[in-house]
Amino acid sequence: MDRWLKPKRKATEDIIDGPSCSKQSDLSQKKTKCRKYDVEYLSMGFKCSGSEHEQQPQCVLCYEILSNEAMKPSKLRRHLETKHKEHATKSTEFFKNKEQELRQSRKIIKKTAIGSFKENALKASYEVSMLIAKAGKPHTIAEELTVPAAKAMVSAMVEEKAAKDLDLVPLSNNTVKRRIDKMSDNIKEQLIERICKSQYYSLQVDESTDIANKSHLLCYVRYKFERNIIEDLLFCRYLIHTTAEEVFSTFNEFLTSNGIQWSKCIGISTDGARAMSGRLTGLVARIREINSSVVWHHCCIHRESLATKKMPEELKKVLNESVKIVNFIKARSLNSRLFEQLCQSMDSDHRQLLLHTEVRWLSRGRVLFRLFELRDEIRVFFTELESPFALDERLHDYTWLAMLAYVADIFTHLNVLNLSMQGVGITIFNVEDKIEAMIKKLDLWARCLSQRNFDSFRNMKTFLESADDELEKEVLDFFIQHLQDFVSTFHFQMKAKIGLKILSI
Repeated sequence: MDRWLKPKRKATEDIIDGPSCSKQSDLSQKKTKCRKYDVEYLSMGFKCSGSEHEQQPQCVLCYEILSNEAMKPSKLRRHLETKHKEHATKSTEFFKNKEQELRQSRKIIKKTAIGSFKENALKASYEVSMLIAKAGKPHTIAEELTVPAAKAMVSAMVEEKAAKDLDLVPLSNNTVKRRIDKMSDNIKEQLIERICKSQYYSLQVDESTDIANKSHLLCYVRYKFERNIIEDLLFCRYLIHTTAEEVFSTFNEFLTSNGIQWSKCIGISTDGARAMSGRLTGLVARIREINSSVVWHHCCIHRESLATKKMPEELKKVLNESVKIVNFIKARSLNSRLFEQLCQSMDSDHRQLLLHTEVRWLSRGRVLFRLFELRDEIRVFFTELESPFALDERLHDYTWLAMLAYVADIFTHLNVLNLSMQGVGITIFNVEDKIEAMIKKLDLWARCLSQRNFDSFRNMKTFLESADDELEKEVLDFFIQHLQDFVSTFHFQMKAKIGLKILSI
């Protein structure tokens, strides 16, 4: 049996090692064979793509990449004639230009895909969005003005290629809005985290109206962070009713929703409005029901504003008449335009008057100061006006102009005091020092006026030097008495129960 089986096994081995093995090796060699790219293929619209070991043709028109087996002139020609029939008769130069465009687009895609370049574009987008938010400009200003201006400057100063890279910075209207919202949310999260970590915090509350006559509740917070006392705007909320109940509900909703504990609040500063400082139903009373240790303070700037409102009838009459004169010119569009042309022809330092707003505490000083500076222009305006104005004779009254100069000077000094009590880091000690200094100044000014020394009153000094008449003694005594009354009013309003702009911890 073995004698018959051995040749068969040998034959089988010969069969395995023979022709079939050679066929398999030929097939493997066939599979591993790769076609090479020829530069003439560009005339048919194909460039070389892929690796060196396995080159692949890529169409420069549709950017489609074919397999290595398709790298035959017939197949490439068929692709061009079937999918790009309109370009089949184009010259080789046309396809070279298309290849150059493909390379440029690849570079841009590569730059965008690179992390550092993408991060720089994203950072630039956030930087520009932050500048837009700080300036209070509309979101569309980025793509309408900022980007074209930046490209124009870069192309003029650097090169055109660098200017084209600015197109990769996302600055559309919606993108800028998202950037600003994200930065705002991040700032809010950091602020709330700091307040929660702080041992104590204090609040300042004020209700004001905007240009659309809508009421808004503003809240500032002062807290301790890294051994420093930090002051920030906590929130701004729109109010329909300015009652104590709605103000408290707005407060309580914001603090509880953000995890800020009422027990850490040690003080609150408000104005003297009944909705804020009422003993039974006011905001402070409702807060004390939750935290009885909260200390309330009357805002020192509001006290200063109350002190300035108490004026003698004569000065108050001058103020009211001044406001009427300003409104007659400024609040009427035709009179405002005519007055602007008059000021321009007379080479005045200013072109327009300022409107008086009662809620703006710096308004009176600036309005009166501007009115006194443009008194000659207003006098000429009323002289040339066809319709008479009842108060035009006030500008020819020596006593009335002297009182206007005095009121403008005194309110300018009060504005300086008002601004000095605002700002970061102002505490009760700074406020006391500034008020003490103001009271001493008022005493000094009263003594200077009794000696006819007007150095501290610039407008009045300039007016008296330019006029031929001297100021009557009765009017001068009236000014001195007003300063003395002002000192007593300051003592009563500011020293009796002095408050903080924002409570110190």
